[in-house]
Amino acid sequence: MPRQRIPPLLPTPEPPPAADVPSANGVIAVTRALHVLEAFNLGESHLSLAELSRRCALHKTTVLRLARTLALSGYMVQRDDGDWRLGPAAGWLGARYQAGFDVQNELEPALRELTQQSGESAAFYVREGNVRTCLVRVEGPQALRHHARMGEGLPLDQGSPGRVLLAFAGEPGDVYEQIRKRGFHWSIGEREQGVSTVSAPVFGMHWRLLGSLCISGPSSRLPQSRLEELAPMVIGAATKLSYILAASTSAPLQSRMASWHP
Repeated sequence: MPRQRIPPLLPTPEPPPAADVPSANGVIAVTRALHVLEAFNLGESHLSLAELSRRCALHKTTVLRLARTLALSGYMVQRDDGDWRLGPAAGWLGARYQAGFDVQNELEPALRELTQQSGESAAFYVREGNVRTCLVRVEGPQALRHHARMGEGLPLDQGSPGRVLLAFAGEPGDVYEQIRKRGFHWSIGEREQGVSTVSAPVFGMHWRLLGSLCISGPSSRLPQSRLEELAPMVIGAATKLSYILAASTSAPLQSRMASWHP
């Protein structure tokens, strides 16, 4: 009986590097690179490699590799002393994001007017999936004020801007029904201790919800009584901005706003 020939074993393909393996939340390498960019807080001009490593909870060699890769496209720059800072590409990315909403022509003037009237900082929030994002902010004249990080995703169910977005998107519940009846909502220390906010909805064409207009400041200066005094002013500014946006012929602004809701 002839001997049966056993076929040679095929080599097992090597798995891709761990950094490139897709996970339930996306590609790990991309997520890590974004964490490096997000490690910088508002007002920080540069960070050491060790501090980036600590904030990202990654080994220094991994962070160095990511930073050098980001530097190739201009998103990070290494200084002469070895520290790292955000590069010009990061600034251009933010500028292109804001330009898509026609910020200068529509939103910022309305916020600046509200800030002048109220003496407090004003901001415009939009819904991005399951979070809210500060799209535009104008700081108030007060030395003590609340600083919001533009572009940062914040909870929808914490703070008056998010609650307003949920309420006028049809969220069920007594809390949201009351917000719809009042036309505004205020909160004190709900998301961040010591911070007060009062917000009202902004609509576009055909009464489509576009975002929420908000006044914010320290709770020591904005107790409940003051927030209720400011509420009509915020509602009036939101109504005025709604008419401006509904009449706007800006295609980029309207199309981008139409895509915010899930």
